Amino acid sequence: MQTVVDNEAEERFEVELDGRLAQLVYDLGDGDLALIHTEVPSALEGHGIGGQLVTAAVDRAVQDGLTIIPQCPFARGWLQRHPDIAGRAAIRWPANP
Repeated sequence: MQTVVDNEAEERFEVELDGRLAQLVYDLGDGDLALIHTEVPSALEGHGIGGQLVTAAVDRAVQDGLTIIPQCPFARGWLQRHPDIAGRAAIRWPANP
């Protein structure tokens, strides 16, 4: 498991591994944490890093009392496949994904 950093200045969760950066870009506002875009370099795929990024977003939402809005297709799909994690936070599913 990799260490996920919440880079608040850049509004993204990050994992750096072997000189490569995986990230989940978010937008924070008015009690919401919108998950915008997940990017995992192909060399890092298949190691669960995308899920770790989404889990970090859930942890942040729980800690700060935020509602997640999963606009990113990867994050939305991951949350739907992992109701045990998704169920820990309030989620407002986009009407038109």
